[in-house]
Amino acid sequence: PQVLRLHFDLEDTVLISVLCVPPDLREIVFVIQSQSNSFHVRQAERRRADLLEQAQSLTEKPPVVLLLHNLSDNEGDWSILPLLPYLSQSFGKNSSWIVFLEEETNVKMTKLVQVLGKFDQNKEWFLGKPLHDEESTIIHHYAFAENPSVFKYPDFSAAWALSIPLVVRLANKVRDEPLKSDFTIDLKHEVALYIWENGKGQHLTAVPELCTEPDDSPQAQHCATTLRSLPPLCGEPVSADDVFVAVKTCKKFHSERVPVVKKTWEKDALFLEYYSDHADPSIPTINLGVPNTERGHCGKTFAILKRFLSDDVPKTNWLLIVDDDTLISLPRLQVLLSCYDPFEPVCLGERYGYGLSQGGYSYITGGGGMVFSREAVVRLLKSGCKCYSNDAPDDMVLGMCLNALGLPVTHSPLFHQARPEDYARDFLAHQVPVSFHKHWNIDPIAVFNKWLKDDLRTTTAGGLNKSTKTEL
Repeated sequence: PQVLRLHFDLEDTVLISVLCVPPDLREIVFVIQSQSNSFHVRQAERRRADLLEQAQSLTEKPPVVLLLHNLSDNEGDWSILPLLPYLSQSFGKNSSWIVFLEEETNVKMTKLVQVLGKFDQNKEWFLGKPLHDEESTIIHHYAFAENPSVFKYPDFSAAWALSIPLVVRLANKVRDEPLKSDFTIDLKHEVALYIWENGKGQHLTAVPELCTEPDDSPQAQHCATTLRSLPPLCGEPVSADDVFVAVKTCKKFHSERVPVVKKTWEKDALFLEYYSDHADPSIPTINLGVPNTERGHCGKTFAILKRFLSDDVPKTNWLLIVDDDTLISLPRLQVLLSCYDPFEPVCLGERYGYGLSQGGYSYITGGGGMVFSREAVVRLLKSGCKCYSNDAPDDMVLGMCLNALGLPVTHSPLFHQARPEDYARDFLAHQVPVSFHKHWNIDPIAVFNKWLKDDLRTTTAGGLNKSTKTEL
């Protein structure tokens, strides 16, 4: 037990024993929020090996370290809530804490055990590094519109923890009240909302030792968790001549949105085509013979996939499909793609989900950019997958097809479906983003220059050096 020495006067010293015992390592279950793509499996295995190596130096009996993607065949596991009954049943009797972390989360095991020891494990606790919205945002369905900063939700990169009593109660709730068959957009916010239960449940308790500082930062000395300061060594960036870029547009945006692409990121693309409902040689745009639709664009996207495999365009290993109001850094994307094998079916971007608690599917949300390896496009089209209408939501139809084929959707938090102001400031501070989306109420060129103009040597908004902080 820790001992506190309280001084009442010069002569008297009272010793008080404080019964706040750190948990045994065997009482902690680590869940690495891993993915089934081979690169991410390797990253998660490294993290698991590091945790077990640290544990070995502290105790003979190691903690349980789970890789989330291995736990079941349920596609919805990554949304955490469907997983709670399993965690409760498997670990509810002999464990004290479930600690969730991401592949890139460094853990100082001794420090983490000390931190958890500050909290009574017999009570309900929801621990993490708090994020909050500066203004109400579409990605959170404009929740807490009157005072967006009042609601706190965890930055998953810093790790977050649930005490077993809370896990058991939430698991019973999941069993008794089926989860809504709805969209999963920003998981960390949605998990926190579920736990909060309209104010009747647990608020997030801020833990200063759960950090997103680089592990070599002087500010990280007090931290139990940190983020790596160097990217994984994945080799040279993918060459620009191995990425084909498809921009979806339509006649009404030729003069409004296309000029922004041309003034910002078009110059970094070697192979790029604009696809529209109207052929305009001044841009130039290509009419794929698919009428424009107000929403969905499924017909246009599938025409792009077919064109990518045809002899009409240069043969590349990677296809990037974006909207005409997507802002993207192609050099950063090329660095990111160096970690992935184009001969595997890779579908990469910001992952959303639909109906994940009830046999639904994951999909790459289109606005932030959808990246496909050639192998993924070949398998998609070979399967006979197609749109049920030209204006069906292309990203969701592709998600259904990938799910039916058993092909994984790979998430990167560096792609963003919304604008920078739609994300928590502290969340973006430890990223070097790849993309944002929408021109609404912003100057898109200024946003590009601030967040995405690429040199990989300038500093991020958080002041970190991009050459050492590219987060892959």
